[in-house]
Amino acid sequence: MKIGIFGKQFGSTFRKNCELLFKLLTQNSTQVVLYRPFYDFLLKEKIVVNCDIFFDSYLDLPDCDLIFSIGGDGTFLETVTFVRDRNIPIVGINSGRLGFLADISMQELPEAIAEIINGNFSVRKVDLLRVDTEKDIFGDLNFAMNELAIHKRDSSSMITIHTYLNDSYLNSYWADGLIISTPIGSTAYSLSVGGPILHPSCNEFIISPIAPHNLSVRPLVVPNNSKIKLKVESRRDKFMASLDLRSKIIDNKNVISIRKADFTVSIAERVNNDFFATLRTKLMWGADKRN
Repeated sequence: MKIGIFGKQFGSTFRKNCELLFKLLTQNSTQVVLYRPFYDFLLKEKIVVNCDIFFDSYLDLPDCDLIFSIGGDGTFLETVTFVRDRNIPIVGINSGRLGFLADISMQELPEAIAEIINGNFSVRKVDLLRVDTEKDIFGDLNFAMNELAIHKRDSSSMITIHTYLNDSYLNSYWADGLIISTPIGSTAYSLSVGGPILHPSCNEFIISPIAPHNLSVRPLVVPNNSKIKLKVESRRDKFMASLDLRSKIIDNKNVISIRKADFTVSIAERVNNDFFATLRTKLMWGADKRN
């Protein structure tokens, strides 16, 4: 089995788990393909790794059976930019605290890795959203697993976001911003502004305003085969648009079009993975002793 590994720096609490991970991979005769900056970090930390194949970008990532993302949800989202349409299942290994995408905890690591190496896992394909602009502002990274977020910039004044659904006028949001979220992103930024949680298998987008002026304006769920168009007005003639971890300053003249991406991303999950159990654990549902 050939396994790619993408990661960033991590704290001392994960060191032993990282050493254990590479030990398990070696014991199972796994061929490891490492993200070179992560390999440099491991060398600096004097963590021994048996590896002679490296990658630096999407272009030189070889075909792999799996790719491990070591970090948090932000690292997982960055891993997606390396995998893209390659259909390489991603395994999220949490080296920190809260993580919905990087859901294998440090305590579960030995058992989970053994299951995965033995092929005892399932693969879930998830939809992404795609953003198109007249000037191709995001280039070939014009997709997001979580969300597109529109923000006001350099001013306390709210912005107006004229929104169209399948070329029909929907609403003009007078707010600090607007979030277009996937089901995967429903537990991220959208949730923090009052958006609903969607099951990952849902085929919808969520349109969530950020601090809207009109309190009657609420998050809206629409089919993800819809085409959404945004036209932004702001006093500064510019606004900020973020696709997951990537942000750009955009001129008001640019019309933003959103639709479902042409490819899906594969996520490798343990067979006993339960989305609702994850919600209870991560969001601490039922933690009140009175329950």
